[in-house]
Amino acid sequence: MAPQWKSNSKFRPPSPSLSKFRTRALSRKLTRGLITGILFLCLLFILRQSGFAHSKYQFNYVPLPIHPERYPLPPSTLIRLPRHRSKKFPKIQHPPTPETPRSRQVREGRLQEVKDAFLHSWKGYKQEAWGKDELRPIQGGFKTPFCGWAATMVDSLDTLWIMGLKEEFEISLIELRTVDFTNTKGCTINLFETTIRHLGGLLAAFDISGGKYYVLVEKAVELAEVLYTAFDTPNRMPSPHYLWSATDEFAHNHMPSQSVVLAVLGSLQLEFTRLAQITGNDKYFDAVQRVMNELEKWQDKTVLPGMWPAMVDATKYNQSISLGSPYEGRDEMFTLGALADSTYEYLPKQHMLLGGQVKSYRDMYEKFIPVAKKHLMFRPMTVTDEDILIFGTVRVQLGEEPRLTPELQHLACFTGGMLAIAGRIFNRPEDVEDGAKLADGCVWAYRNTVTGIMPETFTAIPCENRTSCTWDRQKWYQGIDAMAGESEIRETIAMKKLSPGFARIQDGRYLLRPEAIESVFILYRITGDRYWADSGWNMFKAIQAQTETKLAHSAIDNVLSGAPNQVDEMESFWLAETLKYFYLLFSETSVVNLDEYVLNTEAHPLRRPK
Repeated sequence: MAPQWKSNSKFRPPSPSLSKFRTRALSRKLTRGLITGILFLCLLFILRQSGFAHSKYQFNYVPLPIHPERYPLPPSTLIRLPRHRSKKFPKIQHPPTPETPRSRQVREGRLQEVKDAFLHSWKGYKQEAWGKDELRPIQGGFKTPFCGWAATMVDSLDTLWIMGLKEEFEISLIELRTVDFTNTKGCTINLFETTIRHLGGLLAAFDISGGKYYVLVEKAVELAEVLYTAFDTPNRMPSPHYLWSATDEFAHNHMPSQSVVLAVLGSLQLEFTRLAQITGNDKYFDAVQRVMNELEKWQDKTVLPGMWPAMVDATKYNQSISLGSPYEGRDEMFTLGALADSTYEYLPKQHMLLGGQVKSYRDMYEKFIPVAKKHLMFRPMTVTDEDILIFGTVRVQLGEEPRLTPELQHLACFTGGMLAIAGRIFNRPEDVEDGAKLADGCVWAYRNTVTGIMPETFTAIPCENRTSCTWDRQKWYQGIDAMAGESEIRETIAMKKLSPGFARIQDGRYLLRPEAIESVFILYRITGDRYWADSGWNMFKAIQAQTETKLAHSAIDNVLSGAPNQVDEMESFWLAETLKYFYLLFSETSVVNLDEYVLNTEAHPLRRPK
């Protein structure tokens, strides 16, 4: 008899309901796995977008020829770029305000006039100086002060994009491919100007166009490799001007300077940091951070602790600090104008670009600003007792009190915007208030001339305090010449065309500079107050009336003359900065939002990591 087997439930065929249960369980596992994978990829994408992870762009570019470094750094000592997510910052911009149809029409009409002015100058540049550094706006032809590397074109790339001139932008990119930064023979490089105009211009054009045009970063890396050689010195302090040659192996003996402008040392970090964020190459950040580390160590040890002198000895080697004064024991100048300006400007901006991950930049700002307010800031005497402020210049000798020179440089007009932005991000409302008064000081200087344009440098009459200051004609006369009689002073006023409140004009030119409109633009974005937009419009109309030429726009020789002479100069910042700021003033506030971008000292918008 055949054996009989007992049934075993383990080996029964699964029931239909059990099969469905297992299928659903497997489906849920797959779904959870898919969702987890998607979330991981989204997180990775966000980190890469933020700029703090490894670069999302991969560049295979290797610069040729490569010159071995004379003072190479051990890889283990490289200062790494912070790669954490950005800290949360307070909002800088005022919320958009509703527009009436009439106010919108006025704003857009002004916007178009600014764009037309840009196109007029751009057309002249293309006609007479295409691919060269600068146009001669009166005679025609060109200048090549920046190695012939198409300074005006490169400097204007982001302006073209912002103004919606995409066809001109892409034509410029075709020309850009022909610019060879590596194979120039016998070219003396201005490190500061080339960094802020060329490197900053390339990176900003890449950022503002959404990262679509890789040629911009390829050319930025090509240029940066040339600029990076400036840091190849015994103490890693950069050489401010140096000969670059791809063919002469003896043209790379770079050394730091015994008398270097402060702004050169402290105004390279935004551009090199942004390049490091985009490419993932830490060496660019290392180069500039080493310089800032030395400035930080020196800040409390100068003869005016908290600020740095305008001229610096950067040759110290194997000492606790690589920087010092070239004028120890003698008068040293401290200013927020020429020679020093953008070093201070970049402190809050670098803090934002690094997402607040390097605390030293806020510390340096908060050390310098009370010193500058105490010793350099003053209220000028005006006919209508306007509540405005100015940053002057002081000279200090060890053991003596600082001596104020009550002058206003056009270059120092950026300070209103600097204080206002820093006041927002560092929660210092008093800085926002002072920033507005500083910006209004420059607006007053524009209004106070017959042309409606501020001079390059003039001396004002400082008030005894900042709360009130009644107009005093005799005090004005004494500020002009304390030794002369009244009739002689009246002759001086007539001959020099001095406006009330101006005691002396050191330089009456207008060089198409942007600093005043820069602060006006920033104050408008921060406050939403129409006063700033209307003030900016008056400035634009005055500049347009005096500077327009048949080809473009030019500098003028004397803003105190009713009919100033035009000067055959149009620096690239006219298109890169001045007209860009005027255009942004009348654009919608979403265009180059200050909560999304940091603008370098050449008005190039670099995207802030998130």
